Amino acid sequence: MPKTVIHRKSMKWNSNLLAGFALISILILYFFSTKESETILNSPKMQIFKMMFISIIIEAMPFILIGVLISALLEVFVSEQTIKKMIPSNPVLAIVTASVLGIIFPICECGMIPAVRRLIQKGMPLYVATTFILVGPIINPIVFWSTFTAFRNKPEIVFSRMGLAFCLALVIGLIVYRFVTTDQLKITEPIQQQEIMKNNVALHEHSHDHQDHPSARKNKLLEVMEHSISEFFEMGKYLMFGALLVGVLQTFVSKASLVTLGQGEGSANLLMMGFGFILSLCSTSDAFVAQSFVTTFSQGSLVAFMVLGPMLNLKGILMMLAVFKTRFVILYSSLVIVGVYVGTLILERFVLK
Repeated sequence: MPKTVIHRKSMKWNSNLLAGFALISILILYFFSTKESETILNSPKMQIFKMMFISIIIEAMPFILIGVLISALLEVFVSEQTIKKMIPSNPVLAIVTASVLGIIFPICECGMIPAVRRLIQKGMPLYVATTFILVGPIINPIVFWSTFTAFRNKPEIVFSRMGLAFCLALVIGLIVYRFVTTDQLKITEPIQQQEIMKNNVALHEHSHDHQDHPSARKNKLLEVMEHSISEFFEMGKYLMFGALLVGVLQTFVSKASLVTLGQGEGSANLLMMGFGFILSLCSTSDAFVAQSFVTTFSQGSLVAFMVLGPMLNLKGILMMLAVFKTRFVILYSSLVIVGVYVGTLILERFVLK
């Protein structure tokens, strides 16, 4: 059986399993919330957990839906060649252009690595692609909207997140331009390359000959729906995991312990950076998780969480290691960690007072 068929069946099974788990969890929480008798799931602590868990999911869900729909439309209707034509030949202008591409193409980090690999294969410079990986999931209208909604009373956190992401992307892009001069993509086997080229040619000829045919338009719409549903469930499981962990921390972990960790100079930033890496939340929803810690951790650490998470997270690292050489992934990770930590310390000293 072809690998693509196996992969699709696995994704469908995982999506169905996640949907069933989500439905059962919500039904259980609702059922026990209506019971007056004293049960474990109806205890005061569980009430707090249920409130935190469900509120984060409900607040973040609209932004995920918008994000996956736009991502699907870009995947189906916008070619990588169109994006490539927008990149100037001047390195500095190219990095600046890539830094603001997210405003036009708000692609979530979940689909960033595969898209960037195709762009590099078609001739996009590595330093431009790196900048797009860094800033694309953060500097876009959907993420700005969700962050502003979560921190409507603290706009300085919103603009600190956007500003730090832009500055880091600019600096790291210039470092990659200056010091990384060789190809960093992992080598694809010749047979696989030939199959990819054949498939691309066939798809191009088919779309050119039949792009105006009603059935072609219908197939594209079906592809948009399929991509949206698949990505929704893919991101949804990370959101649920993040909401679950936040609910557990807020309910069962002593507030005094978290406050002690969160008030140390610089330690809160590292702690929240670690949370951002492990949780691997979508950038369209991580602001709501960060907002739940607003009374526990410093503002700089919340910015660190929301900047490092989309740039460097567990699922993203696994995807990068499958596409890029290990040495480049280590360099990328080191620059992001140092940049976010130093940047948030500077913000805490001069902006987030």
